[in-house]
Amino acid sequence: MKIKSLIAMMMAAVAIVVGMSSCSSDDDEPEMALAAQVVGSYTGTEVITIMGEPEEDNATFVFSQSSETTIDMTIPQSGEGMMVIPPLTVKNIPLSKVNQSIMGKLGSFAGTVTTANGSEKAFTVSDVTVIFEDVPNGKAVVASFTLKYGSMPFDMVTTFTGNKN
Repeated sequence: MKIKSLIAMMMAAVAIVVGMSSCSSDDDEPEMALAAQVVGSYTGTEVITIMGEPEEDNATFVFSQSSETTIDMTIPQSGEGMMVIPPLTVKNIPLSKVNQSIMGKLGSFAGTVTTANGSEKAFTVSDVTVIFEDVPNGKAVVASFTLKYGSMPFDMVTTFTGNKN
């Protein structure tokens, strides 16, 4: 009789241990949506290469949430004088998580923008890659893309590296 009681108590102890370890804590917070982890403005260095000639400048890119898994990227104004390109927004860049990084890739986005003199210009941004490091803190970003603006006969290959403000 004592052995049966001992076995019953051991089985009860095992059941309690298994039950406790299989339950998750109610204190666990759900992971924040990918887009929410990276939204914000990032300031750093933008390198625009035109016809093989790179030009480097300070810039601030802004990433805003368009859904839980997509972001919009606002490219800041660039150029000067008659060659000013106004800020451009690339919409709905899909995100995925890779280890502690969040990556966005988009083949192509076409849009129009109103210039300072009120005219509309078409633009296409292609081969978009955005990598956010140190997620979920979202402290650094590297973005690269190719821009075709208006009737300009050349592409502008751009790389941006920045830190979250």
